[in-house]
Amino acid sequence: MDGITVVSLEHAIAAPFCTRQLADQGARVIKIERPGSGDFARGYDSRVKGMSSHFVWTNRSKESLALDVKAPESAEVMDRLLSRTDVLVQNLAPGAAARLGLSFEALHAKYPRLIVCDISGYGMGGPFQDKKAYDLLIQSESGFLSVTGTPDEPSKAGASIADISAGMYAYSSILSALLLRATTGKGSRIDVSMLESMVEWMGYPMYYAFNGATPPARSGAAHATIYPYGPFPSGDGGTIMLGLQNEREWTVFCDKVLGRPELAQDERFASNGARTAHRTELRALIVEIFGGLTRDRIIDLLEGAQIANASVNDMQGVWDHAQLRARARWTEVDSPVGRLPALWPPGSNEAYTARMDAIPAVGQHTEAILAELGLAAAKTGTGLAADRLAGTRLADTGLADTGVNHPAPRRGED
Repeated sequence: MDGITVVSLEHAIAAPFCTRQLADQGARVIKIERPGSGDFARGYDSRVKGMSSHFVWTNRSKESLALDVKAPESAEVMDRLLSRTDVLVQNLAPGAAARLGLSFEALHAKYPRLIVCDISGYGMGGPFQDKKAYDLLIQSESGFLSVTGTPDEPSKAGASIADISAGMYAYSSILSALLLRATTGKGSRIDVSMLESMVEWMGYPMYYAFNGATPPARSGAAHATIYPYGPFPSGDGGTIMLGLQNEREWTVFCDKVLGRPELAQDERFASNGARTAHRTELRALIVEIFGGLTRDRIIDLLEGAQIANASVNDMQGVWDHAQLRARARWTEVDSPVGRLPALWPPGSNEAYTARMDAIPAVGQHTEAILAELGLAAAKTGTGLAADRLAGTRLADTGLADTGVNHPAPRRGED
């Protein structure tokens, strides 16, 4: 995505996660932040050498422009910036972008090639259009909590999956819009709803409950409708996560792992539906057998039978994961607090290397960006005053470099 410029009015996770992926692929991402405090996700915690874990995760390889977009003086800055921008991304409060004159309808006539991606809780139109939304609220509204947790209590996901899903759909939709513009020459509007992103992910439990049928029961870390599929204790106090997907695997599991081949023909367990219906009895049998074995021995038996299994890792276990280390999936990025570890983006391409540049401080690139726009900044307590610099003009082909590294693509034949 070298040569693509993205401007983002973003905060929290959904939009920053989207634009960080664009930056990973080489796009220039200019993050507009409130002067002084910046993106409020900067203050979520201070776990990474004083920086927020959320912010470190979603904001590498971006440039930070501190700008009070509500101030009249910002209009010329935005005009010059958008005239050389390919994609505008925003996840401001409902209606805020339109009030700032930054709706697609207001911008399209002036910047016909500009793609505008709006990320909101519920999307444009409908009775929930102006309703505020955060990750946990959308997990609840989408029905996710109703099928997650234990029989006694629902649980949220441990990661921000509603934000992540919206960010992923925004990212892929922007790529599609860029392909469309290459054909039509015109920009388009993308409307991403967090609710709709999560409801798409709820497809299996929704269809399982089709036409008034009973929905999947909350089953903790076990699968609600496939069994055995989940965690089981070993005799030495460990935990093994295993999963069976078909009847062939069930037969092998009974023979080579449990040492009870007759169970494969037991009518209580003869199909996945039967095993799910009799999961209490089956779990008791498995726990009894596993209770006489160590965790390592159970894993050896599962591997020998080619039954899928996994360790139940904590966060340190993931940092130390042998597979990630063997595949050299960790690198480092700069930040205002020094070098920090970062995972290379999934989906590596042999033809080029993803960009892994610094996490910016608030307003770190303000002066450089304004200078290339032909403006000088006089900072005030609440915003920015801009004065035209005589004789300075924008480049005809795009914005100039402001110190953020944009490595050339690594092509297969170069």
